[in-house]
Amino acid sequence: MVISLRTYLLILALLVVERVFEIDRARRNARRAFQHGAVEVGQAHYRVMVAFHALFIVSCAAEAVFFPHAFAPAVAWLALSAEIVAQALRYWAVATLGDRWNTRIIVSPDRAPATDGPYRFMRHPNYLAVVIEIAAVPMIGGAIFTAIAFSIGNALILAVRIPAEERAMGGRYADALGSRRRFFPGLRRGRDSPAISRPDP
Repeated sequence: MVISLRTYLLILALLVVERVFEIDRARRNARRAFQHGAVEVGQAHYRVMVAFHALFIVSCAAEAVFFPHAFAPAVAWLALSAEIVAQALRYWAVATLGDRWNTRIIVSPDRAPATDGPYRFMRHPNYLAVVIEIAAVPMIGGAIFTAIAFSIGNALILAVRIPAEERAMGGRYADALGSRRRFFPGLRRGRDSPAISRPDP
């Protein structure tokens, strides 16, 4: 492992701190949104997401400690670089959304969807950051099985989460962002990025 176990565990500890900060920020943003008539959907799968991401950190640490795998140094450095890119993309999205950002699906009917920042190029930059992170963070510490298993699990969660969010956002969201792909800017929409379906009237 090109990055020492101690350094890797420190990286994971920083991610835990980041998650705690994000949950706290999400709660504060949610309180403000509810005060202005916002509604929440997807509570059931949100609880699964929280547990999934907590278990992800635990699995990264456990595999790195007890079942480490040796990779070429370039793999670990590439994974670390990918995580840095993911963090940059995540906080670009967070900064763009401001107090609208949340880890939960909370919809304010009177607020227009964000169309600037990374949302100029794709519909879900924050989820793209998560996809990259779930694959990259384990590989920094040689946790290949965690990278594979949790990438599959994350894909299954997003297959539920993203359609639920797009339905909840409604027609204004479809009008503003429906022509953009979910994850890959500059490419024509294909199977991985269907047009946003409008909710029933």
